[in-house]
Amino acid sequence: MPMPRSQQVCLDDTPYYHCVARCVRRAFLCGEDSFTGTSYEHRRSWVESRLLFLASVFSIDVCAYAVMTNHLHVVLHIDSDSAKNWSVFEVLERWHRLHKGTSFTQQYVGGGTLPAYVIALAEAAAETYRARLIDLSWFMKELNEPIARKANAEDKCTGHFWEGRFKSQALLDEAAVMACMAYVDLNPIRSGISETPEDSDFTSIKKRVVAVKAKHQPKALYPFVGNPRTGSPNGLPFELVDYLVLLDMTGRIVKAGKRGSIDVSLLPILQRLNISSENWLCIATEFEARTGSVVGQELSIDHYCESHQRQCNRKSIKLLA
Repeated sequence: MPMPRSQQVCLDDTPYYHCVARCVRRAFLCGEDSFTGTSYEHRRSWVESRLLFLASVFSIDVCAYAVMTNHLHVVLHIDSDSAKNWSVFEVLERWHRLHKGTSFTQQYVGGGTLPAYVIALAEAAAETYRARLIDLSWFMKELNEPIARKANAEDKCTGHFWEGRFKSQALLDEAAVMACMAYVDLNPIRSGISETPEDSDFTSIKKRVVAVKAKHQPKALYPFVGNPRTGSPNGLPFELVDYLVLLDMTGRIVKAGKRGSIDVSLLPILQRLNISSENWLCIATEFEARTGSVVGQELSIDHYCESHQRQCNRKSIKLLA
């Protein structure tokens, strides 16, 4: 029986999650149907645009994503602290970018003198919306449902477009986050869709590479900020240049189909994350197959299982130890 989503997502354990949404009925998210010859490539832009739009509304950051032929990968960071500091007005304004809200919330945002009961009802609604704007299930719902409606309309059919539940994995530490991001960013190469990361259309890695050429980081994605320190902005605790080099070298090895030693220039970042070169290559190419609902190093997994009274998944531990 699938684990309830409420038990899979716990911000006390980690704010990072890997989510995968898959199509049903041999539906195509994008790509070309070899049976009919119909191309669905234009749907890639639907997904990317909606995903990055939601990142500007929710207090959920996009770390990595890849739009594949019949599924979607996203690595997300939930920023609950930022949402707590939003005013009632900001919460309602954000929610109204998704839905109309209620007549009371519309009146509140409209300004002017309002009766006390209208203010109270609007503020109560805002707290409900605030909770939704840091909720992983709501984020994926707001991503998947509009895409499903558009795809069904285009296909002239009804019924489910996505599987009933999206898959989610809790990424418990820096090693798990880095490995999962690399797996997602290299997915198009591993699947034979693209030759290089920078040529992988509608992916986070291409967006980052394009931004690097312009000497900045993409505003729509969660930034790399290097080693955390007092006063530093929120972001991924790695250097972007380290990640790009690591990804490029890993991608070359994946493309060549080899499992040999990794270039020596990769050792510093892998040593810092306590991942061996052999284990890195294995998990960066087979992340989903080799990991369970929670991913991390041995200490992280032990702490998680103890606090949740669950049996540890030793398969996940071995790969990241």
